[in-house]
Amino acid sequence: MSIIKIEDISHVRFRAPDLSIMQDFLEAFGLTVAARDETHLIMRAHGPAPFAHATEKGEAGFVALGLRAASSHDLQILAASDGVAVEPFDMPGGGQVVRLTDPDGRLVEVVAEQTMVDPLPVDERPAVNTGLSHPRQSETIRIAAGPATVMRLGHVVLDVSDFRMVEEWYKQRFGFITSDEIEMAPDQPMGAFLRCNLGDRPTDHHTLFLLQAHENPGFNHAAFEVLDINEVMRGHEYLKAQGREASWGIGRHILGSQIFDYWRDPWGHELEHWTDGDLFTAADGSNKATLNDLLAVQWGMLHPVVAAMQEGE
Repeated sequence: MSIIKIEDISHVRFRAPDLSIMQDFLEAFGLTVAARDETHLIMRAHGPAPFAHATEKGEAGFVALGLRAASSHDLQILAASDGVAVEPFDMPGGGQVVRLTDPDGRLVEVVAEQTMVDPLPVDERPAVNTGLSHPRQSETIRIAAGPATVMRLGHVVLDVSDFRMVEEWYKQRFGFITSDEIEMAPDQPMGAFLRCNLGDRPTDHHTLFLLQAHENPGFNHAAFEVLDINEVMRGHEYLKAQGREASWGIGRHILGSQIFDYWRDPWGHELEHWTDGDLFTAADGSNKATLNDLLAVQWGMLHPVVAAMQEGE
């Protein structure tokens, strides 16, 4: 049994030496300013979360992962278990927070009782014609150039020093369930996709992915759900036109099934656009998967590591 069961991911925090440069990138990526002063930049998506991405001025780096608990009562249980305090959360949406440190020294902020905000407006979705049905007739589709419509933060991937140790820490505190465990070889685990335990309520294939680090543990990437595949493509074209640094995409993953597109912010932090991911309940259980399942695609651009290996053959 875990101490609590978190409901979802909440936010990510970073540091950067120039907040204006970070703001320019994040707006091009599809986020909107929720608050800004001389030392902090706080961005939201189109959904009801008060913020999803925060940057404080300083030396570039990853600061914290945020998770959302169901209630302040859960925070009190978690705080008592780890011997820390429940504090007011001084961020858009307010609420309360418990701050923990994971085995690799990362700050984990568990929040509850935030006030949600009105979602930002989104364009009406056009009907989609397929080989089986043709609901769109006598009208065209025209996708205007611009940033992707980002709806929410969906998951974070962390490179960890000791996969089993860090996995146990997160599962014991937050109730994560393994969706797919990645094995280098039979009985040689190197990571796992972890989803929230919401009982009969479907939840994302993964909210957290822990991956054994080849070098130093740290932040790997943060992934933001966009409205649909048109928004993946629109975001890709817009970021490319701006000369932003592409990382991997567009393609469709095997594990999680998402259509993906990865980019890097001006300091090298990797952010992903994705859509059409798998949803599972607690009863859907866990699976084993291979490194090839992790890196391969159902269609689209090969992972840079796989592409390099094939070029070297």
